[in-house]
Amino acid sequence: MSANSADRLPLLDVVLVKAGRTKIRYCGELVSDDGTRVAVRAPWAGTGVRDFGFVRFESGDVFTEYYWRDRWYAVKEVRSATGTLKGWYCDVTRPAVRSGPELVVEDLDLDLWRSADGSDVRRLDEDEFAESGLAEKDPEAARAALAALDELESLARGGDFAALLA
Repeated sequence: MSANSADRLPLLDVVLVKAGRTKIRYCGELVSDDGTRVAVRAPWAGTGVRDFGFVRFESGDVFTEYYWRDRWYAVKEVRSATGTLKGWYCDVTRPAVRSGPELVVEDLDLDLWRSADGSDVRRLDEDEFAESGLAEKDPEAARAALAALDELESLARGGDFAALLA
């Protein structure tokens, strides 16, 4: 075994599920798992460039992703290929479930963006969430999702956002 392979972190498959179907699956390096929070580092898993208008995700970007087993969200730190921090993309999800080499996360449509300097905090996809019908199908999950988005926004706007990822 070479020194380079010995220095590599273990791999973990991240499976993002939406509306009962796998939306995307990708492999990342398992940075840490303390039993509550799982951190994974992976290159941008999308195809091509995704331009949201306020941020672009593109080839070479690196995501350090934080998932919780006891919280209804995931936070993804986004850096360019040169290491420049772009910001944090936050997904509202059901709590993550890890089974061996696989981490499964169910996306609940709500998202939040926080720019690197904290000047741009925006709630995203509330229309998709309303159209998903979750409030009718699973009112308890819908309430938890909305509370998670409120918590993320509060942290991003002036709460201790950095402590969330420390």
